[in-house]
Amino acid sequence: MLRAQRPVMVISQNVKREEGSCIQIQNINAAKAVCEVIRTCLGPKAMLKMLLDPMGGIVLTNDGNAILREIDVSHPAAKSMVEISRTQDEEVGDGTTSVIVLAGEVLSVSEPFLEQKIHPTVICRAYSKALDDILEIVDSIAVPINVSDKKFMKAIVKSCIGTKLAKGWDDMICDIALKTVDMIHVDAHGRHEIDLKRYAKIEKIPGGTVEECSVLDGIMLNKDITHPKMRRRIENPRIVLLDCPLEYKKGESQTNIELMKGSDWATILAQEEELVKKMCDDIIAVKPDLVFTEKGVSDLAQHYFVQAGITAIRRLRKSDNNRLARACGARIVSRPEELSDSDVGTAAGLFEVKKIGDDYFSFVTGCQEAKACTILLRGPSKDLLMELERNLQDALHVSKNIVLDPRLLPGGGATEMELASRLQAKANQIEGIEQWPYRAIAQSLEVIPRTLAQNCGSYVVRTITELSAKHSEEGHVFVGIDGESGQLADMRSLGVWEPVAVKNSIYKTAIESAKMLLRIDVIVSGMKAKKKD
Repeated sequence: MLRAQRPVMVISQNVKREEGSCIQIQNINAAKAVCEVIRTCLGPKAMLKMLLDPMGGIVLTNDGNAILREIDVSHPAAKSMVEISRTQDEEVGDGTTSVIVLAGEVLSVSEPFLEQKIHPTVICRAYSKALDDILEIVDSIAVPINVSDKKFMKAIVKSCIGTKLAKGWDDMICDIALKTVDMIHVDAHGRHEIDLKRYAKIEKIPGGTVEECSVLDGIMLNKDITHPKMRRRIENPRIVLLDCPLEYKKGESQTNIELMKGSDWATILAQEEELVKKMCDDIIAVKPDLVFTEKGVSDLAQHYFVQAGITAIRRLRKSDNNRLARACGARIVSRPEELSDSDVGTAAGLFEVKKIGDDYFSFVTGCQEAKACTILLRGPSKDLLMELERNLQDALHVSKNIVLDPRLLPGGGATEMELASRLQAKANQIEGIEQWPYRAIAQSLEVIPRTLAQNCGSYVVRTITELSAKHSEEGHVFVGIDGESGQLADMRSLGVWEPVAVKNSIYKTAIESAKMLLRIDVIVSGMKAKKKD
């Protein structure tokens, strides 16, 4: 059990130095401690971690990045290991546990070389050669696929989230992920773009059942109309998007006005009303049904809109406004007087305000060729919704990676064991002392199948020996470990695949970060000592 933001699992940088010890050994020990925390989170039989946050909340998860994001570490090398997981999550969205396990093992196999006084530069040079060979072998064994085969794509995504807590709803999550990626995929002039962070918003609403989760062909906003007499349902609406206030602009600095008679006050109010009326007239001229603005809407503007039969919603987030523009085909305008008919969005099929729980939500759906969407998650508790979101993010990134790079590698440790076998064979061609660190990389790759076998309760030594013997022969590239039973199996028949983009990122990140830590020979504190009174 780990307590977030508190020094329960603290790896201190003030490690007691023994005579003759070097800073690299201390860094390796710190990295191994981080690795041991999440080693049991790999595979379909992964154990869960219970995280306690400072407010007393509880998080149950086996997601490596979520765990490392919460725990408190103070050793700088351990902090860099946590950053590795974060980098992997931002880059490809999957493989966060694998990259930490592999990086920890690469550092662990480096320890004997440092004890034998082999210079870290020599070790790093051998690791760079091994990484180049790994990427070449990955390209040679990768299997190209047809992304238009939806059934096969669903099986791939399902295999990637089979290790997660939400695997009981894997069919639904896979359908949502594939539909979302297909919806926001932009292929313009040979340039593929799938921006999940900007154009796929996940909204979590406690209540209902998990089966009610869906992806909307449009946008959902946690907003209600500004005036009770405005329409709550509009079919085929004409939509105007603004990022300016529909009210009298207040001065940014303090302003003093001297009034000589009572009529002067009425004149000032008339000027304000005239300005608001002018803005509303410019908007009404393009005959919209809906007006969304990122700023406020004054009572006077609401009055004019109600008279014209226009519904207004105010104080949108900038990100929501951008998604709405992409979904309905409107253009965000900063000055109402510059509005034209081409700025009005007409691609939406329905606007509707619904009450879910205690809150009102505005739905703009039925968008033709919507390139932005909202994913609605329902569930009985916030904890389950948080875990569903984490698992859905993994599924979304896997789908995105496959569409952008439609090549696959076998899972279940088959790829790592094949790489280890081929690197051991190539090591005989390397002359000099670099041969041994090169072989160490091959040995470290076996940690993935070994950890899978451990986590499902298999007899590890026998299983790994059999798997190694299989891969030493020709034609057994796809043989790996069945994470459910711990037995050897053909990954093609089980449908366990992993995207090439994820695997390449794991190998690059793990080995490069290990090289970086091995090059550190001293830790210098940059904090100034406090002066005594």
